[in-house]
Amino acid sequence: MGAARSLARIRPSPVALGISMARLARIVAYEPDDMTVVAESGVTVGELNTTMASARQRLPIDPCNPSMTTLGSVVCAAHSGPLRLSEGTSRDLLIGVRFVGHGGNLVHGGGRVVKNVAGYDLMKLMGGSFGTLGIVTEVTFKVRPVPPEYCLALIPYARAADAFAAARIVNDALPLSNLDILSPSLATRFNSTLQFLLLAGFSGSPLEIGYQAERIRDLVDPRGEILDDEAALRSYELLRDFDFHSAPLAAQIAVPLAHLARALEACGNDIEFRAHAGSGVAKILLADEPSAERAAKTVARWREAAHSARGTLRLLAAAPAIRDSLEVFDTPNAGALSLMRRLKATFDPAGIFNPGCFVGGI
Repeated sequence: MGAARSLARIRPSPVALGISMARLARIVAYEPDDMTVVAESGVTVGELNTTMASARQRLPIDPCNPSMTTLGSVVCAAHSGPLRLSEGTSRDLLIGVRFVGHGGNLVHGGGRVVKNVAGYDLMKLMGGSFGTLGIVTEVTFKVRPVPPEYCLALIPYARAADAFAAARIVNDALPLSNLDILSPSLATRFNSTLQFLLLAGFSGSPLEIGYQAERIRDLVDPRGEILDDEAALRSYELLRDFDFHSAPLAAQIAVPLAHLARALEACGNDIEFRAHAGSGVAKILLADEPSAERAAKTVARWREAAHSARGTLRLLAAAPAIRDSLEVFDTPNAGALSLMRRLKATFDPAGIFNPGCFVGGI
């Protein structure tokens, strides 16, 4: 569902035939003692975590609106959220995959254990492939325990540079669950001051929580507000559920962590952003719908900012009136693009799986 929404915003032309995974919504096997789960691709992240809640376990991948985001889209569209700092992404947790490939053949890779056989790492190949190599039907994930408690520190700053400096300090000192910075307009959803907002989440036992709360106050700013219990979870969910895919123009920038603040500054003063300040990834948007000319110049500026910081930029959303004039993906070097095309030809020689929706028109 999340992937379908993403692809609907970037598809260059209508498809001849669409396939819904809605009825592939079965949890095949769940082994709490082994901390693994096998589920069909139409199961949503929210449904899966509800099933595992009684065992105090979860799949710690937190895309926007998990009750509407299927496991298939988490893998194929590489969705992630604030917990990527401490838990990684689907690439780190996926240990098995089944998909329909060329000629309708069912292909299987990995299994229900972490150790896999040599050859193609099918989990990595399918991750972020946007359905261009096959149709994912089943996934196997490692799962993790639900932490006993969760708290969230909210610390406002007048300048982005100060917020990023504070983020570096707490990230180096503490094992945080998530670490994010919001631009002022997005931050107003949490407080009334029009400032950059640092959100540092931390989990653990009551003793660990108490220690980390005091350390955050000592390290950065004693005036920051620290939420616990239901208030912390509600604020975390609000942070997680910012919907960049519905914006008139939005993109994801990924650069080395040390360059993230500089790259966002170079993107311009007209953006709003949610930055994962511990991983070098940020989502940016324009709140108003630009003309086609302004959109092209804006995306070019964003790309230049990402490339100057030795990173990449991927378009997440664009309004219909401006979509055709924009490139969704960066253009890779000739060697990388040649490899991608060989993989496409190997896995989909007929060219029928989501054509034209990947790098270089693959």
